[in-house]
Amino acid sequence: MKDFRRYLVLKYIQYLVLSSSNAISTLLGVLGSGYVMLILQSSRVSSKSTAVFISSLAKADLLIFVSAVAELFLWTSSAAVPRTAFTPALLQNLLVANTHISALLLSCVAVEAYLITFFPMESRSLRTVRNARLTSRAIWLLVAAECILLQVDDVLKASSTSPSCGPTVWLFLLSSGAAALLRALSYLLGILLRIVNVYIYYKIFFSVSNRTK
Repeated sequence: MKDFRRYLVLKYIQYLVLSSSNAISTLLGVLGSGYVMLILQSSRVSSKSTAVFISSLAKADLLIFVSAVAELFLWTSSAAVPRTAFTPALLQNLLVANTHISALLLSCVAVEAYLITFFPMESRSLRTVRNARLTSRAIWLLVAAECILLQVDDVLKASSTSPSCGPTVWLFLLSSGAAALLRALSYLLGILLRIVNVYIYYKIFFSVSNRTK
């Protein structure tokens, strides 16, 4: 549990404290995720809802690994493999997906900690492994849908020819408008998640402090 707590602190700093991840925090986060995935394979780790969220959080860093490997491959074979508008947009959207999935999963961990602290008995039926798995899958699916929409919009914007008539124009405008709205909502949600997480841990900290006194 101490290793899990250190890992969660690292992830909170990476995604909910820093305005943007840097190379050092990203590298530490990926290494921490690899270590946590090894720990979760141990039979000594009990299957609980928190462990499900932490496992999904660690797996989200596979998106960073895939993006880094693909970027390295393109860099080493830049002469043989031509770059298209699809590739850089995809690599960027993989990083966006990692950020959004991680922030949402960390918020799930915070909400669960709040329920354990203030409503341990009343929330027991909610804090199940099944519900944690369903929530994690829902987060992955929603973020995947978001990134597909962003990917389509990025490719359309980067294409050399823009549609001038017919239903293609409406598709282009709809995709562009939806992507712009989604980016704005994602930005606002990121701010909201930071506020909610700070509030939750503020309440938990002072609750635990009062109990110890």
